[in-house]
This record gives sequence, C-alpha cells and structure tokens, in this order.
Amino acid sequence: MSSDKLLDDKWLKKLDRQTQGMLDRIVPNRKTFGEVFDKQTLLRLGKLISDNVIDQVDFPISTGKEANIFRGTTPEKDFVAIKIYRTSTMTFKHIASYIEGDPRFEYGYKNRRDIIEEWARKEYKNLYLLRKAKVRVPAPLKCLHNILIMDYIGDAAKAAPMLKDVVLRNPQKVFDEIMTFMTMMYSVKVVHADLSAFNILMFRQKPYIIDVGQAVLLDHPSSLEFLKRDIHNITHYFKRYGIESNEQEIFEKLTKKKK
Repeated sequence: MSSDKLLDDKWLKKLDRQTQGMLDRIVPNRKTFGEVFDKQTLLRLGKLISDNVIDQVDFPISTGKEANIFRGTTPEKDFVAIKIYRTSTMTFKHIASYIEGDPRFEYGYKNRRDIIEEWARKEYKNLYLLRKAKVRVPAPLKCLHNILIMDYIGDAAKAAPMLKDVVLRNPQKVFDEIMTFMTMMYSVKVVHADLSAFNILMFRQKPYIIDVGQAVLLDHPSSLEFLKRDIHNITHYFKRYGIESNEQEIFEKLTKKKK
C-alpha cells in the first residue's frame, strides 16, 4: 500500500480547514479545482503538512502552462513557493521536444502521471544543479510526486514580479548578469531552453532564473538551438533599453565555438 493510502485522515482534515476558504476564492470553478487539487494532490499536501515541510497554503502566485504556484508557510513561519504540476491537463505536446533526446528520460515512462512526476523531479534536480553552480535560482527544498517546494522569492506583501513587468534602474547590469548566468549554466552542461522575460523574477533589483523544468543537458540533440533561442529572447527584450548586441557573437563566446 502506498504512503498516500496510509495518510492519516486528520491531516487531510487539517488541510481542508486551513485551505478550503482560500481554494473557494481561488478556484470557484469546480473544473479548475479538480485540475489542480485532485484527491491525490490534496493527500500529498496533507503529507507535507504531517511531515512539517509546510504548515499551510496561503494564496496563488501564478498559473502556467503546466503548473500552478502558491505561496505557502512553514511551521517556522517562513514563506515557500509551492509548485503543483497539474496531473490532468499538462500539455504533452509542449514538453515532448524537451524530453525526447534527454538521456535522463531514456528509460521511458508508463503513463501521464509518471511523466508529470518525473518532470517535477527534473525541475528539482535542475534547480539543485544550478544552485550549486552559483546561478541565482530558488533553492529546491522538497519534491513529492507532482509537488515541488522551493524558496519563495518576494516579501510578505507580494511575490517578486517577472522581468517583463518591471522598469529596470540599471538594465545593462541586469543584462550582463543574465548573460553570466547563461554562461554558468553552460559550464555545467545545462541550457535553460525557455529563457525569457517571463521566466526571470526581479527582487531587490536582482534577477532570479525560474521555471527550469524544461532545461536540457548539452547531450540533448536540440540543446544548441534552444540556447540560440534563449539568447535571442533576452537580447531582443533588452533592445527596449537601447542595449544592442550581436546574438551570434554571444553564442560563440558562450560556447567558445566558431560557427
């Protein structure tokens, strides 16, 4: 019998007491509720409470293509980010190009839930690897099936905004730092593969790289194409600040390969 089946009902009741009102406000549409907080996900949140990883779910931060992110609170009253991958509506068409060719997925998978849970573990591992390489990313704290717990980026009032939603005081400094992070990622043989102003948070004038679930190893057959796209996305965005750069030169400098 799985650990989920053995979960004491009192923890599910505690979860319900603490979050039912919040859930009703977040997802009044029952269909959306079921897509995010299905029975197994609620049980897993209950286990995270029983294990003292989190104490409660506070409020939603964002909704993405594959997951919803909430702010949570630990028993020590620290804030964390709770990323819940949707088990019923995750878009396989979107993620297929990142999985096929990744040696970490060579063993295959059995069903939708398996690949979603592996995707969550992949993001956890990528965060750990990039954090170790000194790239500024949220620290991964716990991964339980389709739920990823990590550092919360923001303050008590609100989560840190996306790069696309802020006006930078020193855009050249931020641009240079993002380029440095891309170089550091490449040095540990990782390419973000979806880097843009949507996947960078700004907190206290510093950029934080997020959403690294799709990040691929250099062994991936499309890794260099993904890298070129990342470079294009960032250089194109910073043109609004008058920062002009040569994408090919950046690519060659970053990879130290002449094309």
